[in-house]
Amino acid sequence: MKKGLSILGSTGSIGKQALEVVSIFPSLFNVVAIAAKDEVDDIAQQIIKFKPKLVSVLNDEVKQKIEAKLAGAKVEILTGSEGLLKVATVPEAKMVVVAIPGSLCLVPTLEAVKLKKDIALATKEVLVVAGEIFMKEVKSAGVKVYPIDSEHSAIAQCLAGEDLKTVSKIVITASGGPFLKTPAEKFSQLTAKEALAHPTWKMGPKITVDSASLMNKGFEVIEAHYLFGLDYSKIEVIIHPQSMIHSFVEFVDGSVKAQLGAPDMRVPIQYALLEQKRSANMWNKLDFKKLAQLTFLPPDKIKFPCLQYAYDAGKTGGTRPAVLNAANEEAVKLFLKGKINFAQIPLKIKTALDRHENKTNPILQDILAADKWAREQMLI
Repeated sequence: MKKGLSILGSTGSIGKQALEVVSIFPSLFNVVAIAAKDEVDDIAQQIIKFKPKLVSVLNDEVKQKIEAKLAGAKVEILTGSEGLLKVATVPEAKMVVVAIPGSLCLVPTLEAVKLKKDIALATKEVLVVAGEIFMKEVKSAGVKVYPIDSEHSAIAQCLAGEDLKTVSKIVITASGGPFLKTPAEKFSQLTAKEALAHPTWKMGPKITVDSASLMNKGFEVIEAHYLFGLDYSKIEVIIHPQSMIHSFVEFVDGSVKAQLGAPDMRVPIQYALLEQKRSANMWNKLDFKKLAQLTFLPPDKIKFPCLQYAYDAGKTGGTRPAVLNAANEEAVKLFLKGKINFAQIPLKIKTALDRHENKTNPILQDILAADKWAREQMLI
């Protein structure tokens, strides 16, 4: 029997690649619902090819354009947050692929978990913003979370069959982004076009800017804390520009297990959709004969302070991670619109963090309120 899938963010980089994986395994998966924004042509093509019963888009204008293209195709199209929630909770879906950047899909993902749907998680902000609440719901519902991030997929593979008590530390690798060798004094002159020129990965604009600032890596630290139940003192970041070692685990006896592979997101996506079972793929594979060198260096937290902000927010907990995430989202939007420069991104985030009165042991409403508050701070 085919496994029903809902895909939140079907027109983004991860969503499109997830659909590529589905296309390779047509006997295993059935795409029952998709959620996207306003990419009319892409959405229409996905509806025609995958025939989902339910689709969510940004607004009525986008809905009308898609309906005009489809010429009477049988599909229910909803809009806005209500539509996103319906796609996440559609009864036929046994697994929800969460691939919309930012905190937009936090509530829909939580509702999917409550309905006992497994989660293939690419949106790290779900765990950054509400990791404790999310993992509590996961445990209560008895569902599985399969990480799509290449780093967390790598860690999960390295930990397979191991006792967590024997883990000395996990090390999350980072490419260093496009500005690894750029002097910090030039950051105020950098453009969005330069920030989007990632050296190894093809990703959406928001996550690509986060990679350039190392905020993405900070988010991955918080994500790893919740996914693997490890203290922050056991989670390190190391710069590895070649992006061939996706992460590694060091054990108490000094042994190290690493997961290597070509920098192709379809590999961890396939691993997640197949519930961490291996199958042949059509994607890129690592060719050791073409590997000239593997290099590593520590991250520069002075030059890239967002990484330290994430560590600090994660350790403090409460509503602080929600503020970190929301402030970052809004700062990145301003940067992509050319309203602030790259050097101002961490400055605006720090200002919001400094102004925030943290609330410990928050409930979901507290987190959503902190998220809203932080976004409003970006307008000041």
